[in-house]
This record gives sequence, structure tokens and C-alpha cells, in this order.
Amino acid sequence: MKAFAFRLTPGDDLKRGIVGFAERHGLRSPVLLTCVGSLTRVAVRLAGASEVLVREGRFEIVSLVGCADPPRGHLHLCVSDETGVTLGGHLMDGCVVYTTAEVVLGELPGVAFRRQPDPATGYTELVVE
Repeated sequence: MKAFAFRLTPGDDLKRGIVGFAERHGLRSPVLLTCVGSLTRVAVRLAGASEVLVREGRFEIVSLVGCADPPRGHLHLCVSDETGVTLGGHLMDGCVVYTTAEVVLGELPGVAFRRQPDPATGYTELVVE
């Protein structure tokens, strides 16, 4: 596995920054190894929901997992607020970095990710080649 480490800075969009990095570097199978940092705006889609839940404030990134394959990836985020209450869901565009987001992506050798519609789920799902 090859690893790529980078930092997103205040005002950057978390999802666009991560997926954009994978796209700019031609990564064919980008997986999120770790991400720590903070956000001023959180945008997630909750399980089974069609609307995006947006919260403003100060949040710590406590977990970010998934695949960052362009153009959208499939990433799940968990954040905590100033009282320790956590919120998590499907990472959407619109999560804004507060101080930093320290990201490490890995690329799997000999593997490529793509997405195709899956009639069983009704979603575009991962295909590993």
C-alpha cells in the first residue's frame, strides 16, 4: 500500500478536499486511513434519510472512514461537539474545516474502484476490479 498524507486548512471543504486530492493524484483505490481535525460546519446524511442534516458550531472529527474514489467517494463521519455529544452519518459536501484536517489516504496496489447501480439496494455501489 502507498500512503499519502496532507492537510486541509481553515475554510476548506472536507469531502471535496479529500476526494479532490485522490482525483488530482490519479488514485484508483483510495481508502481513508485516518483523519483528525475540527469543523465549523457539519453536513451529513443520516441512515435512511434523503435530506442533509447541517449543524454549525465547533466540532472535533473523532472518526472518518471509507473510500475516497472520485467523483464522490463513500465516506462516513463522526464528530463531537463541545459537550462530547456525537453526531455521525454519510459525509456530504459542506463540512467546513475549522483549524485543520490532517488526512492520510492509502492506495491499494493492483486494485481499482468504480461504482455501478445495484438493483438490490437501489444505490450506486462499489465494484472492486
